[in-house]
Amino acid sequence: MGGDFHINYREESLISRLESSRQSAWGRQLHQLSDCADQLAQKLAMKLVGSQLIETTNQRDVEEQLAGSLGVLLQAEDFDIQFAIAPLRNLVPRPNRISLYITAFIVETLINHRCVVDIFGTDEEIYNVVNAEVTNMIR
Repeated sequence: MGGDFHINYREESLISRLESSRQSAWGRQLHQLSDCADQLAQKLAMKLVGSQLIETTNQRDVEEQLAGSLGVLLQAEDFDIQFAIAPLRNLVPRPNRISLYITAFIVETLINHRCVVDIFGTDEEIYNVVNAEVTNMIR
């Protein structure tokens, strides 16, 4: 025989508030990203090329690709974002979803772009550079 199932309303309320808070923070981050996407793409390209993690024939082209990726992120559904970051989800203990998305774009898509000669460093090194720039611009 099965036991009685009792709903713990306090627990459900707490979980609901945490989920609501997480969604609210994500919405704020996306709003801030929409305000500074082009500037972030420019800084990321400069930092990645300057730190020799990306070797390219045209830095401006890398900026445009990163800006396009950020535009796609702003319009993407949650499922698409989760799918894109799935291979890197366990890269760091508490990842920033925007940083993970950009890192995934760099290591999976940008590496095949015609202006990119090669991408150096580990996924974690690329994530750390990307995350430093993202957290400077988006809080």
